[in-house]
Order: sequence, then structure tokens, then C-alpha cells
Amino acid sequence: MTRIGIAGAGGRMGRMIISRVMDYSDLELTAAIEHKNSPIVGLDPGPLNGLPEFGFAVSPSIENVIENFEVLIDFTNVETTLENVAVCRAANKRAVIGTTGLSDKLDLLEEASLDIALMFAPNMSIGVNICFQVLDVVARALGDEYDVEIIESHHRDKIDAPSGTALKMGEIIANALGRQLTDCAIYGRQGVTGPRKSKTIGFETIRAGDIIGEHTALFAGAGERIEITHRASDRANFANGALRAAEWLMRKEKGLFDMVDVLGLR
Repeated sequence: MTRIGIAGAGGRMGRMIISRVMDYSDLELTAAIEHKNSPIVGLDPGPLNGLPEFGFAVSPSIENVIENFEVLIDFTNVETTLENVAVCRAANKRAVIGTTGLSDKLDLLEEASLDIALMFAPNMSIGVNICFQVLDVVARALGDEYDVEIIESHHRDKIDAPSGTALKMGEIIANALGRQLTDCAIYGRQGVTGPRKSKTIGFETIRAGDIIGEHTALFAGAGERIEITHRASDRANFANGALRAAEWLMRKEKGLFDMVDVLGLR
């Protein structure tokens, strides 16, 4: 039985993971963490999510519960995640990380992974990660003759843009085409932009309502276009991916992994 802790227990993903964990016979939820000003601190996370009591209270500090779990699942924010990873590293605990906005902090995760096992993915949906594999194949086949645009949509409360998933799609396509995304990305357009520059990858962002997540990679050439789209209709997909990753990560002592590793697609 693998004991897991949830950081961000009161957030959308934290609540979904708590509601799904009892479907996994090899996993046991033994810790939940939220920021100190959260109204759920001190309460049992079970009844908060329509479940029986788990027998422990939501903690305002990872240090208070670090010995209560073997794998941390973290869906918080960049600053909190990096702090949690540092605590896990010192205590030799594994971590599954789904926090968005970490794309430019990978060096810090790589450093921590010298001592502990980490799984980081901007999107833990199985379908999205299969799309990642497809994008690499399509981009290599089409080459530079097709323009590439990435369009993503999320709910109104999402705080970062473009999404981590959109950026990952861009990185995969750029690498397949022998480019650096930092050199070829165009984030939105406004005013008199002139003709489209060759070999750029465009990003467009939509924030509205309660959209869970939609991502499209558009390859447009002369006389045709190819669109590869993933639409999420239930956050349970992401929660199941995170829990599956927690099970898988127990087989690793150290290193930085992603969902491609978890799914055996590499």
C-alpha cells in the first residue's frame, strides 16, 4: 500500500484526486495540505468531498505531515510546489507534480531529481499524452512547409497563459522541426502585424466560463490543413493520471519523469 499526500487539497484537482483515490486499492490517502488561511485547514478531507472520514485533518504545513506519506501529489502554484519539492528532497519523499507555469523552472526539478524521484507533467490526461506522441510524428512528416498554430481554451479562473499543455505541444513540434520554441513562438497578435513569418509557432489563448481544457494544434499548408484536438470533459481524467503516476513512481528511486514514461510510450 502506497501512502500519498495531496498538496492543494482544496483546489479543483485536489478535490478530484481525493474523490478518486478510494478507487485505487494500492493507494491510501494519509495527508492533505492547504495554505494556512484556507477554511478547510483542520477539517477531515473526507466529509468535505462527500466521503467517509479519512481520520486526519488538512494541514497548513507540509513539514507537519512529511512523515505521513511516501508520494506527494502537488497541484498548487509555482512557489509552493518548489518549496514542497525541497521539503520532499530533504525527507527522501517522491512527488507527482501537475502544477502549471513550471516550464521555465525545470532546472530546479532536475536538480532535485538527483536525489528523489519526481514525475512532472503539464497535463496528466492519457489522451493528451498520446496526442503529444502524434504531434511529434506529424510535425516530422510535414516539415517546414506547414504553418503551425496552437489554440487553447480554459476556464475563467486559470491564472497562467498559454497553458502548460499548449507550451508542451509547442516544444514537441519545435523540437521535431529542429527549432527552439523560445526563438520561434509568437504569443497572440494585434494591430498591423504584417505577413506571417516563416517557421514561427503561434499561440492563441481563450479564457471563459467553466471550460475544463481544450487544445488544438493546427498545421496549415497550401490547400489543406490538419487539426489535432484534445477536449477534456471531466477532470477525473487528470486525477486518474496523477494517481496512476503515484503508483508507478514508487518503482523509481530518483530521476525526473513524465507521463510518457508512466504510460510506457518512450
